[in-house]
Amino acid sequence: MSRTIIAMGGYTPEQQARIREATPGWNVVFGKVKDLDSALFREAEIVIGWSPAVETDGLLPESKLRWVQGWSAGVDKLPLDKLAARGVVLTDASGVHPNQMSETTLALMLAFTRNVHSAIRNQVEGRWELRGSYGEIHGKTIGIIGAGEIGIELAHICRAFGMTTLGVRRSGKPAEHFDRMYDMSGLRDVLAESDYVVNLLPLTDETNGLFNAAVFAQMKSTAFFVNVGRGPSVVTDDLVAALRDGVIAGAGIDVTEPEPLPEGHPLWKLDNVIITPHIGGQSDQYSARVADLFIHNFKSYIETGRPDRNIVDYAVRY
Repeated sequence: MSRTIIAMGGYTPEQQARIREATPGWNVVFGKVKDLDSALFREAEIVIGWSPAVETDGLLPESKLRWVQGWSAGVDKLPLDKLAARGVVLTDASGVHPNQMSETTLALMLAFTRNVHSAIRNQVEGRWELRGSYGEIHGKTIGIIGAGEIGIELAHICRAFGMTTLGVRRSGKPAEHFDRMYDMSGLRDVLAESDYVVNLLPLTDETNGLFNAAVFAQMKSTAFFVNVGRGPSVVTDDLVAALRDGVIAGAGIDVTEPEPLPEGHPLWKLDNVIITPHIGGQSDQYSARVADLFIHNFKSYIETGRPDRNIVDYAVRY
């Protein structure tokens, strides 16, 4: 009997052909979860992507699931304890996002600095008017909190603007394109020095609610906060207060808590806020990069019984 792979996601015919070519002898099923028979999830040894059906049918005692290749970099919404208990290997999609995530972050930074958000509001209202001040990011300092692959690419781009690049990550290990790197104990120093603070942290017990009133108070009053990491890592009410009271200058928010942000929420009404609907990772190159990652990992899975890139450590939740 052939072994089964379920691949959920928007793969082009060319990408499907590449995956089939890389998995000879396997039964590869492409499709949306609503179109897939639940029995397939009990038969699948490998799943690319995620849906509740994987938990409902793929984690039954008789199911054959051994490996889930995630579609996103964050895995906090997955049943990690159940996957660990069943001995299922989970790999995330880290490395798929650096280009689009760094571009989204830079777009938000530039929009604030050059007052593009005010110009768009003027355009909607049909007004020719100068609002606010017009700065430059050249020569400024960026603090990148969560300096993984996305953060490294962002620092690389910011270097082209002559920016000072500061990073914070759990290990504190130096990385290319950063002038200085700190572990989490250095967060306060980075906040105090940065003109832009960018949150790229995964959601864990340690990072849940990390950005609160005390943290915003440590930032410059002229600094901008950009959240492209996870919504729950920010205490939303504290962020609203910091923005209203001038504790910080503004915020670019791609992820929120709650999400989606409810109609009438105070954040919608603040002039010093730009909100994007969790589009930081979106890209027309996304599925091609996931396919590349899967094909690489599949080769290792066949040769060693285990993928070798992006394995999630269940103990630290990423």
